Amino acid sequence: MSDQHSAAHAAEQAEARWVWVVAIIIAILLCMMGYMSLHWITMPPQRMETVNPGTLHLSGEFVESNLGSALEADGSVTVRLTGNQYSFTPQCLLVPADTPLIFRATSSDVVHGFSVTGTNINLNLVPGYVSTIHARFQQPGEHSMPCHEFCGVGHAAMWAHVKVVDKQTFARAAQDKRRLSCAERS
Repeated sequence: MSDQHSAAHAAEQAEARWVWVVAIIIAILLCMMGYMSLHWITMPPQRMETVNPGTLHLSGEFVESNLGSALEADGSVTVRLTGNQYSFTPQCLLVPADTPLIFRATSSDVVHGFSVTGTNINLNLVPGYVSTIHARFQQPGEHSMPCHEFCGVGHAAMWAHVKVVDKQTFARAAQDKRRLSCAERS
């Protein structure tokens, strides 16, 4: 009986040691997670451009008169847009086919996102940060651009359009205006 009793006692002690080892490992992992989450909260990612979402519409790169497509000196096109509850500004983007594009976007209120259908263009728009993606459309056409981050009750109606035209059509339109959009202004 004493051999069985001592064997059972040894097994209980081994089990207790393993419980403590596992508990210590879990505690270390939780401490590491807590430290890292606090560390990254106080230190945003490096090389991120920031903007003040409260003053986007007043001055700087994302003022309304500066939104849309702009032909740059090197032949590329920069497209600037903002996500607002529950719309994109501008509502319709005019871009040339077979030309390097740089999409620069931000949000003025909550997290939004956009993806251009039929392409791999997909961005999250976070208030206070500028999101950038390089792209190129191979041929003319029209694409939908829905918001893919739930942003409130009007989220389902948050859509914009991208109209891709040939280079010559875009160049003619760019001669007349500084910023281009396929939405007509009156």
